[in-house]
Amino acid sequence: MVRAGIIGVTGYTGLELVRLLGGHPEAQVTYATSRASIGIPLRHVVPNARIPRDIPVEALDPDRAVEKADFFFLCLPHGQSMETAAALFERGAKVVDLSADFRLRDPNAYARWYGEHRRPGLLAEAVYGMPEIYRERIRKTRLVANPGCYPTGVILGLAPLLKGGYLQAESIIADSKSGASGAGREPKPNLHFPEVSGNFSAYNLAGAHRHTGEIEQELGSLAGEEIKVTFSPHLLPVARGILSTIYAQPSKPLDEDSIFGVYRDAYREEPFVRVHGPEERLPSIKDVNGTNFCAVAARVDSRTGRVIVVSCIDNLIKGASGQAIQNMNLMTGLEESTGLVYDALYP
Repeated sequence: MVRAGIIGVTGYTGLELVRLLGGHPEAQVTYATSRASIGIPLRHVVPNARIPRDIPVEALDPDRAVEKADFFFLCLPHGQSMETAAALFERGAKVVDLSADFRLRDPNAYARWYGEHRRPGLLAEAVYGMPEIYRERIRKTRLVANPGCYPTGVILGLAPLLKGGYLQAESIIADSKSGASGAGREPKPNLHFPEVSGNFSAYNLAGAHRHTGEIEQELGSLAGEEIKVTFSPHLLPVARGILSTIYAQPSKPLDEDSIFGVYRDAYREEPFVRVHGPEERLPSIKDVNGTNFCAVAARVDSRTGRVIVVSCIDNLIKGASGQAIQNMNLMTGLEESTGLVYDALYP
């Protein structure tokens, strides 16, 4: 049984981890921290989750943490997570960090988007936690950088075409729309119900969104060349889910059947990627919400020649906590899909 600790349990990703681990047959939460809820029983903090025993929410103490748990999920803000990751890593623990602190391999790239990296020596230890690309490296590491939500959908949407050399890398435009939970639980004026309800808005355009660096790093690695993308995020008036519509010019001839074959072959053995064929309807967030699945479809515009890819995930599950558990399963020798196979919430 994996004894799991959640550092920063009261944010959306921490709460979702408690809920998902409550149904995991081979893991249970044995340690939880939050600066805001010290001393409160975890079952009071997460009343919708199954918690097998009474666990208090504590202040973080690395020495006590490694006595109570062997595996840790860090749900802390960017810039704060790196020190906690280092403390637990140095004590022999296995860690999945859900912040951006170890996603960018180059400390100079991290500094551009987030500020100075105070633990650059650990960057070489961290593996980018996308099992569909780095599965074998994830199995062998003790520190995983869990991908961001937007990057997860965009990277899985483009990976088969970029690996096969089917796209002009400089032509990529990713137009992504996220539910409001993607902005976190901290109250913000633009996330109040009267602001979000019935509204639809763009934000952080023209390369301003922090996930741009992460997307470019991983797409460039797949393509074998430096890539600059146009990434345009939007806020949907829903709680959860991300839909990305991605456009690019092909570098090789493609039609509906051949592009479907590329995706089918690439994801044939993947437990959490579903490819919609040319005769099926396009994916929507209702197809994946509440699950660890990514639904993908690719089409070719015969008029313009452009490739159009639609990718959908639940931002809190495949885009965060579910993918973190998928990584935990790999890191602890469990079957990858353990505790993560369930149907979408519909309607």
